Amino acid sequence: MGPDPVPISVETTTPAVSTVTSDRLVAISDAEECPRTEPGPAPSEFASRLFGGGSAHGNESLWVGGLWPEGILAAGDAFVAEDGSIEMKFGWWLIAEGDLEITGRRLDGRATPLDATISQDGATQGFVASIVTFPIEGCWEVTGRVGANTLTFVTFVIRAT
Repeated sequence: MGPDPVPISVETTTPAVSTVTSDRLVAISDAEECPRTEPGPAPSEFASRLFGGGSAHGNESLWVGGLWPEGILAAGDAFVAEDGSIEMKFGWWLIAEGDLEITGRRLDGRATPLDATISQDGATQGFVASIVTFPIEGCWEVTGRVGANTLTFVTFVIRAT
């Protein structure tokens, strides 16, 4: 008979993993492979009237505000629906005149397209509010369109742990 076994302590950790997709698990380390859009301040002439104007992206026709630092949207429980989709508010500033359309697709795996609710309320220029629903976590390309004018940004979407 040998000596009594010596108890050992084994520390296990669970990686920052979230939703299971049809492709694979999504982890925060995957953000490095996502060509994220780095936000900056909107122009001073309308920054204070644009939701998220301090963290924005735009061009001569459209601006979007409310982008997350380093292009990583880490959604807390309040933004995660029962089906696992993630809903986030984005403010848009229309310089070009017309109706805003928002589309998007996942770049790093399979997913249904995102859904967008737009509260244009008859405005064809200036501020327009939206809620974008990402059906699943991952690297997402989002495009706002007003007529022939477009603005695209890329964000990595993941549930906060």
